[in-house]
Amino acid sequence: MWRRGWIIAAVAVLLALAFLLHADIPNSVGNLGSLWETFLPWGGLLIPVLLVAGLLRRSPLALIATVVPALVWLNLFGGQLTDKSGSGGDLTVVTHNVNAGNPDPAGTARKLAATDADVISLEEVAQGEGPAYEKQLASEYPYHKLVGTVGLWSKYPMSDTRTVDIKMGWPRAMRSTLHTPKGEVAVYAAHLPSVRVQFQAGFTANQRDDSADALGKAISNDRTGKVVLLGDLNGTMNDRALAPVTSQMRSTQGAAGNGFGFSWPASFPMARIDQIMVKNLEPVSSWTLPKTGSDHLPVAAAVNF
Repeated sequence: MWRRGWIIAAVAVLLALAFLLHADIPNSVGNLGSLWETFLPWGGLLIPVLLVAGLLRRSPLALIATVVPALVWLNLFGGQLTDKSGSGGDLTVVTHNVNAGNPDPAGTARKLAATDADVISLEEVAQGEGPAYEKQLASEYPYHKLVGTVGLWSKYPMSDTRTVDIKMGWPRAMRSTLHTPKGEVAVYAAHLPSVRVQFQAGFTANQRDDSADALGKAISNDRTGKVVLLGDLNGTMNDRALAPVTSQMRSTQGAAGNGFGFSWPASFPMARIDQIMVKNLEPVSSWTLPKTGSDHLPVAAAVNF
């Protein structure tokens, strides 16, 4: 009886190690480590498969071994299965990759305006579509700036608004100082380069990684004190390649969200690559918003000073 299912048990142990040591999986071959970390929570789906295999094999060894990856997964993600959101907040923010191919920019803008957020960040605004968003948001958000394909719309005055160089050759990131009743806060809007999964090249993310490093340096050197980052980072909080940013900021979803908050693709969200992160601010709540004409879901958060 104890000799049966040793292959299943071995796979279970390897899966537990892949969860536990995900940061040590090398990126030298096709950025395999980052690819695994991008969809890390979904690795938990392998656990019931191993459990069923153990039951069919009638193997106590396999069943006991399957408990190990289950415990490791719960240690990593169990906290995200609960609702940690509070109420209220001094500042409410929204970020949305609106998709360059969005068939209804005006409708998307109206849905975002209906959130009554204090600040809205848009990414992937197609050339020529800026006026459509500006027209729908103007009445509620008198302060705004569009830089390249990213923009900020605010209910509060903005100053020191400028492009942030993330080593792409064209503007895809910006920052502005927001003057709120509670004090000043630096707000960054960013859209990091896309990543691809290709058979020969693997997980191609080198340009994204270089941009993450540049963005992290800009935030680290910001002397405003309180910082909010809004944007499509094309990576999850688990991806070690985003460490230049994530190591110095807190995810509002991780600290005060309900569930995993997956935002992409909108038709069947599998990963949270649209992020709201804060520095020297306290997350109160974080959530995803209903689908628009984009292939991403908008995400929102409330924070306290």
